[in-house]
Amino acid sequence: MNRYFYIDAEGKQKGTFSPEELRRERIKRDTLVWTQGMEQWRRAEETDELRFLFADTYRDPELVEAQPSARYDQYRQTAGSQVIQPMPKTWLVESILVTILPFIFCSSILNLLGIIGIVYAAQVESFYNRGDYAASLESSRSAAKWTKIALWIAIGWVILMVITVVLLFWFVADLSPLNNILNT
Repeated sequence: MNRYFYIDAEGKQKGTFSPEELRRERIKRDTLVWTQGMEQWRRAEETDELRFLFADTYRDPELVEAQPSARYDQYRQTAGSQVIQPMPKTWLVESILVTILPFIFCSSILNLLGIIGIVYAAQVESFYNRGDYAASLESSRSAAKWTKIALWIAIGWVILMVITVVLLFWFVADLSPLNNILNT
């Protein structure tokens, strides 16, 4: 028997519940539910294991076809005229790359500031799946900001290293004539 999460009327995720516990929670046909193995959230009445919850209630076929299932990966107008926004960019891959690669190649401890971007990036999908689009968008913006900060630190560190190598070669080249004078 599966354990389910559901999104309540306030848009908050609750769970986990067995199907019998969901009956006590008095979920409705259009309540979004999710369990392990599902690709996306579905309406409760579209889930085979939960259909028994609604067996004793009348179902208007025209109304059921008029209400599309909610998908979080695209814009869609639902029957309640609520627009479901697409999930904001997570910035997870970018924040990991700008944290790890410059640290490995340049040994700059400042690039570890990208970890802050990783933390915010990890929150984007979690907030979005709970139905809190505003918090998801804010986490995406914060992840972008910290990822860009880590990227500019990495670029600055590389430029500093290039300048150091150029100056080192220039200094060594400047010492060559002096070395020739001292040897004669």
